[in-house]
Amino acid sequence: MAHIVILGGGIGGISCAYELKQALRKEDKVTVVSDKPFFQFTPSNPWVAVKWRAKKDITVDLASTLPRHGVAFSAAGAPRVHPAENRVELGDGSSLNYDYLVIATGPDLAFDEIEGLGPDHHTQSICDVDHATRAKDQWEAFCEDPGPIVIGAVQGASCYGPAYEFAMIADADLRRRRIRDKVPMTFVTAEPYVGHLGVGGVGDTRGLLESEMRQRHIKWVTNAKVDKAAPGALHVTEVDEDGKPKKQHELPFKFSMMLPAFRGIAAVRGIDGLVNPRGFIVVDKHQSNPTFPNIFGVGVCIAIAPLEQTPVPVGVPKTGYMIESMVTATALNIGQRVRGSEPSHEATWNAICLADFGDSGVAFVALPQNPPRNVNWASSGRWVHVAKVAFEKYFLRKVRTGTSEPYFEKAVLKLLDIGKLKRPA
Repeated sequence: MAHIVILGGGIGGISCAYELKQALRKEDKVTVVSDKPFFQFTPSNPWVAVKWRAKKDITVDLASTLPRHGVAFSAAGAPRVHPAENRVELGDGSSLNYDYLVIATGPDLAFDEIEGLGPDHHTQSICDVDHATRAKDQWEAFCEDPGPIVIGAVQGASCYGPAYEFAMIADADLRRRRIRDKVPMTFVTAEPYVGHLGVGGVGDTRGLLESEMRQRHIKWVTNAKVDKAAPGALHVTEVDEDGKPKKQHELPFKFSMMLPAFRGIAAVRGIDGLVNPRGFIVVDKHQSNPTFPNIFGVGVCIAIAPLEQTPVPVGVPKTGYMIESMVTATALNIGQRVRGSEPSHEATWNAICLADFGDSGVAFVALPQNPPRNVNWASSGRWVHVAKVAFEKYFLRKVRTGTSEPYFEKAVLKLLDIGKLKRPA
């Protein structure tokens, strides 16, 4: 019997648990360890922050769900991984021994790297459902006494889509409340241009997103290094193409949501051979760590080098389908390993993303994620909002029912086939 431990109860971790149950032998055991007792559908957090969803709408209790599908569960968290001992130290003082370990924790949110950043200080976050719930309370208070808004992503952030989503969703919600005219909005990003997204843009994301912002009267500052967040003001240095200071901005706000930089979780940071200097898991083409080959990494927690050098550092996103592709390769490779075979499966690392704007949205397909690409396409329309809602419902059902098949790409390709999207050339 082999024991596979999965760290992380999010999109990557739960998907991996269900796919492993299909890929492994009957006698093998799967255990999920998380620092939360519930699964959260993270892509819906922007909706929670404006009260379009509640926490209960996008979470699933894991202690009652996973055992029904043959997966053990602990919500004790994992303060430290001990790769040389094949052991995970748990937050309750106990340990779990493993034959294979899958690290799917997502990132640690580095609010502390910028003075005053984060929900414990002066800006809000939508990276976590509890953060989004706190932001919702601040949002409701803000709407009673509106004023300037600053939204965006700081240097080193690795996922820019949610920042754009929240800016547009906030705009849509303010228009519904008939107070948009009282709210100047500024978007601040480390990207070299609007729509770069950490991947050099996809299709005409630059044109599409700049057009959306102009239409919605949202100003922007790119090549932005956030120096600090103070009460009621974000201090930003805008740099030129050589990274030299170009302009200082003091942007007033009554409400601000800034995505932080990402880094690896504390449980693995500093482990020689396992992680890079930022604490992200180093993996090969089979999602396995070269130094500790019985450890696999999937999702936002893995190390991917930036596409290019930019004036302000930007991270590389790992989108939903990309994560599911990593999960599938990992599950199949572990299935081969427990049967004595060498792993042969590789993730596609394609990017298929739906960015909801509240009353419309932008979708993009990048095959592969980094250029040059075989497919490089983006489009916008209300259908994106509808598709994002449908995907939310699908994925929550998947978690509750233990479905293992990665349907995301199939669903998008089905949309292509029925003509909702025009097939990219």
